[in-house]
Amino acid sequence: MATSKTALIAGATGLVGSYCLDLLLNDNYYEKVIVITRRSTGKTHRKMKEVLVDFDHLENYSNELVADHIFCCLGTTIKTAGSKEKFVSVDKNYPVSLAKVCRATGATEFLVISAMGADRHSWIFYNKVKGAMQEEILKIGYPSVHIVQPSLIMGERSEKRNGEKMAQVFFENMGFLFRGPFKKYAGIEAKTIAAAMVYYAKEGTKGTHIHTSDQLQQVWDDFYAK
Repeated sequence: MATSKTALIAGATGLVGSYCLDLLLNDNYYEKVIVITRRSTGKTHRKMKEVLVDFDHLENYSNELVADHIFCCLGTTIKTAGSKEKFVSVDKNYPVSLAKVCRATGATEFLVISAMGADRHSWIFYNKVKGAMQEEILKIGYPSVHIVQPSLIMGERSEKRNGEKMAQVFFENMGFLFRGPFKKYAGIEAKTIAAAMVYYAKEGTKGTHIHTSDQLQQVWDDFYAK
């Protein structure tokens, strides 16, 4: 049954984001889907509105960023970004800026992709940045925040990430090792993460929630794999 809810997604051209966008567009729970992006997704849909933005100045687009549920699927690598500073912009500054602007325009729920092991005190730069991003978002005051912390994200990317490709081959062939308490370390399909995010948003639970790969997989197994 359709509702009057509006979803907004950032990162819709990425691996998880593209799946998430398709799910949102085909879910009657959402009446409107706002896509913010640097470049066009190339998609058209009766309930989709695409807004081309400069992520360094999101506050300039606040009148167009009005939604109930915010899906943040932004993410890159240092190699793709070109420097640590640019990586921080994409993986920390942009999600935090998005969360602030959208909270000010009335959003009540924020869902963001982070990483397993995210911790601002980590000696691993990637995890340190993700941890700092999480902490800053939690200070903004959303009634509901869902932080998704997957292990290796499986799927075909438009950009080449040789290290990830090798890791995917390992997880595909050695998945039997990741059982019981080690299940959260198993690789997880991008479509599974996207489906879980949409499920959590519609569930409407209040407070802060952190979801690891095993929990995301369980949502898929229970509600989407049948």
